Amino acid sequence: MTVDTVFDKIIRREIPAQIVYEDNLCLAFQDINPQAPVHILVIPKKLIPQLSDANSQDHALLGHLLLTAKRVAAEVGLENGYRIVINNGPDGGQTVYHLHLHILGGRQMKWPPG
Repeated sequence: MTVDTVFDKIIRREIPAQIVYEDNLCLAFQDINPQAPVHILVIPKKLIPQLSDANSQDHALLGHLLLTAKRVAAEVGLENGYRIVINNGPDGGQTVYHLHLHILGGRQMKWPPG
């Protein structure tokens, strides 16, 4: 049995989000707690709780998520660069267990990140 997440509710339009992109496989929207001037989340419509739960059947979907992140970054004008982050599990800082990519940009990123 799977647990309904806030992202599932956004996909079903049960709670509002500032959606910037959508296709049949994924959705991209503004993060409600931005960590950079531009902070957009890209989520698959298929529930994959975390990256470590993905399998070989998700190969094309994972590639699609990255290419969507690239497309969204270009559409919002991140021509000087951006960071893509996937948090996996509690030690990775994951708080919502529905795979998602963070697009962070609009400022110089630091390294190491955390």
